[in-house]
Parts: sequence; C-alpha cells; structure tokens
Amino acid sequence: MADIHLMRHGAYENHRPGYHAPLDAPLTAEGRDQVGRSLPLPDGITGILTSPILRARQTAAEITRLTGLPIITTTGLLAEWRAPTIVLGHTPDTYPPTYRAWKERRLENPSLRCSDGETLTELHIRATRCADFLHATAEANGRLLVTSHAVFLGVLTHLHEGPTAFTAAARHPWPFTERRPLAQPHNRPLG
Repeated sequence: MADIHLMRHGAYENHRPGYHAPLDAPLTAEGRDQVGRSLPLPDGITGILTSPILRARQTAAEITRLTGLPIITTTGLLAEWRAPTIVLGHTPDTYPPTYRAWKERRLENPSLRCSDGETLTELHIRATRCADFLHATAEANGRLLVTSHAVFLGVLTHLHEGPTAFTAAARHPWPFTERRPLAQPHNRPLG
C-alpha cells in the first residue's frame, strides 16, 4: 500500500476549462461537498500536507474538520504551477500573444520563460524536490494525504518524463478531490 495519497482540491469559484485561477479563488459549497463525498480516506492516514494556495488549504481544513486528522505542514513545494500573471484570470480565448507564442515553443525549450511564470524545467525540479520531501515526511510520520493542484499533481506523478511531464499532466487531468497514490521512488525499498 502506498504511503502517500495525492488529492486534488475541491471545486473553486469561477472555475472553467483552461482558466488560470487567481491564487485566492476559494472553494465553493460544491467543493466542500466534494471533499465530504471523497471520504472515507484510506486506512492508516496519519496527517495531511497541503499547498499554501487557498483552495488546497481549504480542502485540507475541511478534511481535518470531518476526520480530525492534523495538517502536518503547508509547503510551497506543493503549490500549483506558477502561471505568468499575464494569464491569471484568463481563458484560452483571451490569452495574450506572448503567452500563446510561449506555449508553442515550451516543449522544444523547457527552460524558456514566459514573463514571470515558472519554466517547465523549474517546475520539474520543484516536483522532484517535493517527491523527496513527501517520501521523507512519510517515513517520519506514516501514511499521508497530500492536497494540491491538477497540473502539479500530474507532473509529480510523471516525474520520469522530465520537464515535458507538463504535457502528460494536461493529457490526464485530475477531477476535483480525486485521490491517487504516489509511487515509491525506484531507488527506495518498498515497505
């Protein structure tokens, strides 16, 4: 059984496909209901780790309220991919030309930056550091539940693909409050 269970946050205000949500977008009543419907959690969960972004923190807090599990830590390692501020609050039909041009070239050059956004290389490095942190935290605390975001969770579960894991994350979206185990790293023994 996996020591780490990854979970996407619940539905948040003004969500729509392709939308880069503002960091302060809160859970909706439906998002809170989704959290409740995601229970029970797998046996043996000892605590929660969460992204600092509001919708993930609120998801973790709702789980705590419903189960009594403690939030062990809130860490920026679990934050969603940092989209350029020029697209926050925008949908694909309103993306600026600069962002559209970056999207066309990002896989050819994963270190290419768009404005103040996180590069695909930086995202992969952070996800790799996060995976190490999560495994070390699970070794110290037991089974964990992690609340984070769709793109970041997709990258975290496709680390072996390198910086282009971003595209795998986009091809395999996580529904709200879905849980998936995080695989053990190959260089660590199981159990």
